[in-house]
Amino acid sequence: MLKVGDKLPQFEGTNQDGEAISSSTLIGKKLVVFFYPQASTPTCTVEACNLSDNYSKLEKAGYQLLGVSGDSVKKQKNFHSKFAFPYDLIADETRDIIEKFGVWQEKKTFGKTYMGIVRTTFIFDENGVCTRVIEKVTSKTAADQILEG
Repeated sequence: MLKVGDKLPQFEGTNQDGEAISSSTLIGKKLVVFFYPQASTPTCTVEACNLSDNYSKLEKAGYQLLGVSGDSVKKQKNFHSKFAFPYDLIADETRDIIEKFGVWQEKKTFGKTYMGIVRTTFIFDENGVCTRVIEKVTSKTAADQILEG
């Protein structure tokens, strides 16, 4: 998993509208990249909505946001449209970005072990250097966790 001091990995992904998003265009502003397991599931929806509800506070603090999951563009589009998120969601079906950040890990739920996305938030400075990693994301207060740093 990426850690504090690491550079923003080079990547290109597709957002909810089918448009390419490149990591090279994200340098220059503080950046929050949050990974969530699956669009439109209860906990992921709470987290994404909390970030959306507090978007103006985050923007005022100088942050741009980018959400990433392994969902399809269509699923991301539906999720994005339903809640009118003011930030892009990347559809990383190949797990290229997910693996570059190191969030594809073994998980356990109800005694079952499987591979999946570990809910994690990464914060980068204007130069693309990781300044914080939030591994214990609390969905209901995700924005506050970012702002308290």
